[in-house]
Amino acid sequence: MTDGFAPDKFPRGEEIAHAITHGLGALAAMAGLVLLIVRAAVYGNTWQLVGVTIFGATMVLLYSVSTLYHAFTNPRAKFVFQLLDHAAIYMLIAGTATPFALAVLRGGWGWTFFGLSWGLAILGILYEVVWKRPWKRLSLAFYLAQGWLVVIVARPLLAALPAPALLLLLAGGVAYSGGAVFYAWRHFPYHHAVWHVFVVAGTALHWVCVLRYVLPLGGL
Repeated sequence: MTDGFAPDKFPRGEEIAHAITHGLGALAAMAGLVLLIVRAAVYGNTWQLVGVTIFGATMVLLYSVSTLYHAFTNPRAKFVFQLLDHAAIYMLIAGTATPFALAVLRGGWGWTFFGLSWGLAILGILYEVVWKRPWKRLSLAFYLAQGWLVVIVARPLLAALPAPALLLLLAGGVAYSGGAVFYAWRHFPYHHAVWHVFVVAGTALHWVCVLRYVLPLGGL
């Protein structure tokens, strides 16, 4: 075991940048959650409403917890919120899969995708919180593996969604994966803030995909 769980240490200026980037993300996520719920309630069905609510709630959770983690200076609070922050990453990845599993795929493929996504999320959270993340880089591998589970259901998604939706899904995945390079590049100044920007971009692309192609168009 080479790494042990301990709060990451960043210069204060970088921590401010981290809090700002995800603080703005939290505000956008709150607005995005409201819009998704309203559109699903007016134009959608129960599965669409449940799916987008879970997706939106995990967006708000991640960006809010991350903002607080980076804003706090108290070591104990920072430790607790780092645990919550890492757990929330797994929840957002599974939350992003949820509307596609419940509202687009349904049936065997949908429930398989849903179960695998949330099963890996639970395993990842246990790794972070219970087993104390003995190897930090394994967390990144968990994130990427969970995020790219979508390839398992690529064929039914291709049949159920138009090409622009799939491009948005792919672009969001590329944004997350591209940001992972900076997440691991610890000698790059403000590397974590750059990672945050990529994460916000990935979430935004997936949010647009859900709004436009999971929910009925309604007035759009």
